[in-house]
Amino acid sequence: MRIYNTMSGRKEEFKPIEEGKIRMYVCGPTVYNLIHIGNARPMIVFDTFRRYMEYRGYRFNYVSNYTDVDDKIIQKANEEGTSCQRITERYIGEVEKDMKALNIEPASAHPRATEEISGMISLIAELVEKGYAYASDDGTVYYNTKAFRNYGELSHKNIDELQSGLRELKVSGEEKKRSPADFVLWKPKKEGEPYWNSPWSEGRPGWHTECCVMAPKYCGGRLDIHAGGEDLIFPHHENEIAQYEAAHGERFANYWMHNAFINIDHKKMSKSLGNFLTVRDVIKRWDPMVLRFYMLSAHYRNPLNFSAELMDSAKQSLERILTAVQRLRELSGRLSGEELLPGEEKVREAAEEQRRNFNERMDDDLNTADAITAVFELVRIANSSVSEQSSAAICRYMLDTIVTLLSVLGIRTERKEEKLDREVEELIEERQKAREKKDFKRADEIRDRLLSMGISLKDTREGVKWSRS
Repeated sequence: MRIYNTMSGRKEEFKPIEEGKIRMYVCGPTVYNLIHIGNARPMIVFDTFRRYMEYRGYRFNYVSNYTDVDDKIIQKANEEGTSCQRITERYIGEVEKDMKALNIEPASAHPRATEEISGMISLIAELVEKGYAYASDDGTVYYNTKAFRNYGELSHKNIDELQSGLRELKVSGEEKKRSPADFVLWKPKKEGEPYWNSPWSEGRPGWHTECCVMAPKYCGGRLDIHAGGEDLIFPHHENEIAQYEAAHGERFANYWMHNAFINIDHKKMSKSLGNFLTVRDVIKRWDPMVLRFYMLSAHYRNPLNFSAELMDSAKQSLERILTAVQRLRELSGRLSGEELLPGEEKVREAAEEQRRNFNERMDDDLNTADAITAVFELVRIANSSVSEQSSAAICRYMLDTIVTLLSVLGIRTERKEEKLDREVEELIEERQKAREKKDFKRADEIRDRLLSMGISLKDTREGVKWSRS
């Protein structure tokens, strides 16, 4: 497996700290609202990475946090006249609903920032003692970026450039900083905010500190992989590195993986532009598996453009795959023969070649886009080579191969059971009788009526197939 490491700026051969095991930490959402599709991309991408590496035989300690104390959470609580805890409990529940819909496996641990405050205070105290942090007279604690010589290494930024760029951005309350690039580790409380006691003031930790404590605690030490969206490279992940490595004297993570942004109709997603889409918005219109399939149809490091047209195209593509899977399932229940028939060994060999292609593409920095091409090739082979005259052996082999690879991508292949109500059943039966009587005018009228009700029909050799359009 070769991974593009943001730290080095190139693809590197993956070598775990511990043979056969992977410690991976993915930055999770701030829980004050429903997650948007930008939040969903790293969830889907790195869940797929986990699934693939497990398929290849690795054991995982996969940790993803919830940020449950933040200015936005406090603002939301004040707007609703309730507590921050009520807000975060509500939205953690909503996140988990969306993750389940998108078939994202639960992490090994989902730590919450508010449950790890004591560890953060200990880390900050250690950084102060070692000279990497300093407290101002108002109880704010800052990290001294000049004390950490590797600052800017992940984002490939020079600290002098950072200081120049940040000097004009200094806001009220930051006058105590020694340098514009210094960042807050602890902030004093404001009226109406949640707070904890510390040696410096009653207050709460800065956002950049939480993962430095939770990642090693729940992953069992330094990380094989730290991941998240590319917006986290600077300053969040840069600041995490500065804290962890100053305190522990070792690399925080051996590999840093970051996914690219999502645009909406070629424009940056934002509430001000009115193009802000939650996962919940999208899955009201399209099946969650269509959204997952669409996210994986591009390489994770490439920007992804979201549009209704592209989602409809993804829906059609996924439908082709699922239709082939359904056909193979139906055939496998009717066919017999546990041995391959003459000529079927070549079919099996062609399928094995596509399985190898899938693995090779995924081994190349999780290239899901090209891996999906291998799945389509398997579908083409199955559609052209497996029929009523085939053996059950080749049919089941093709079915198992396609379903296994789709499972690696996290795509569910079981369609929801759909039941027609009595009226629709009667109309379909009436249409069949009209066709038998060669009353094609009446048959077409019934087809049109069913279409208006959202029911599409397809006449096949196995009978009438229907789906909701």
